[in-house]
Amino acid sequence: MMTAPAPKRPSASLTEMTQLLLPGDANALGAAFGGSVMGWIDICAAVCAQRHCRQTVVTASMDELHFFAPIKVGWAVTLRARVIAAFNTSMEIGVSVHTENPLTGETQLTTSALLTFVALDAQGRKLPVPSLLLDSQAEQLAAADAAERRRERLTRKARDTGWLALVGPRVTEEVEDGQR
Repeated sequence: MMTAPAPKRPSASLTEMTQLLLPGDANALGAAFGGSVMGWIDICAAVCAQRHCRQTVVTASMDELHFFAPIKVGWAVTLRARVIAAFNTSMEIGVSVHTENPLTGETQLTTSALLTFVALDAQGRKLPVPSLLLDSQAEQLAAADAAERRRERLTRKARDTGWLALVGPRVTEEVEDGQR
């Protein structure tokens, strides 16, 4: 039986990452391609999760991904990640993305996301992660909200698979009424 890792404060794994939006990560409108931003979010959250548990981690889900404002080519992008909740072998990580106009210094929230990571050993078995030492009421509320999101996510994952047949490897063209 493995002993539980010592609890940690969320501040111990805070992660900040900065990118510069270059044309290769932009769409036809000169703004960030959503997939590039998603990739940056995943990396920033993974570093945060790994710092928290000091184990290899994998992305289990990305929830609540919201795009609020565009990121323009040439603007700086700052991502901040924090452990919101720690469960047995998984962690919910919150990530915010802000952009900075280099000519004016104006900053703006552009994207936010919640991701779940699972800690794994070299054989791919789940490992326990440290619980969180939550000092403030805001941290406690956020962790409670995360626990509710986790319950909802696990329930959806178990029952909500009907749509997969529609986008599976052998999708046939069908019209709304079922005619081919």
